[in-house]
Amino acid sequence: MGHNSNVIFKRTQSLRKSQDIQYLLALLYGSICVLFLFAMPALAQPMPENASAMSYGDGWECDIGYRRIGDACDVVIVPDNAYATNRTYGAGWECFHGFREIDAAECVAVVVPAGGYLDQSGMRWHCLRGFAKIDDTCQEIILPENAYLSDSSSRSAWECDRGFEVSGENCIAILVPENAYLNASRYGQPWTCERGFLEQAGRCDAIVVPANAYLDEPSTYGPGWRCERGYTLSGQSCELIVLPENAHLNRLGNRWECNRNFQMSGGRCVLRN
Repeated sequence: MGHNSNVIFKRTQSLRKSQDIQYLLALLYGSICVLFLFAMPALAQPMPENASAMSYGDGWECDIGYRRIGDACDVVIVPDNAYATNRTYGAGWECFHGFREIDAAECVAVVVPAGGYLDQSGMRWHCLRGFAKIDDTCQEIILPENAYLSDSSSRSAWECDRGFEVSGENCIAILVPENAYLNASRYGQPWTCERGFLEQAGRCDAIVVPANAYLDEPSTYGPGWRCERGYTLSGQSCELIVLPENAHLNRLGNRWECNRNFQMSGGRCVLRN
């Protein structure tokens, strides 16, 4: 009886080991299958219609005229006067040159008015030289007499010829006084007095240069002349500078200063203590 019990026990142990091994094998096989399915999804995904294999790498891409929506290639509806772009972003189409997009649904022709031209973008227009943009038209610029077209976008469409100035919608002659000439200034006085003359109340008066002086550049201050070196201004004349002992003229030559080691005292240069 004891011998039979040992045999039954051993058979039971062997059966259990066999079942454990089968369970482990089944678990391992199932894990391998799951990993295979997750690691290679591309192999299980078929190529949809209207698609082609990518020219580089794995996978596929939609043909021209189609775009990817999920795992399919849907046709791109291209409106009239447009072409497919085959891009994954945007509307998938663009308008032809000379047309512009309206509400992302259609392409309408750009209407260029008389006197205008289509710009390089093909979506806008500008007026030709000699025309001004007024609403949706290009109106011809009427030049007054003695004027020319301006190329500046910040100023008027026309400017007056040299020797003329703007007065309303006309160009009138600039009255240049005697002994003056036209200058190139766009602002302020349009004329300048000749050398040797000074502006006074809209005219150019001759500059009277005193003895021991010379003409200087006209300015908003000063008489228009300057004293020679060694002379100093005194009213409307140039007075000789008398140098005290141990003094010399300054850099400009219009006053004196003491030599080194001397100092001014009572109109003289005395030795420093």
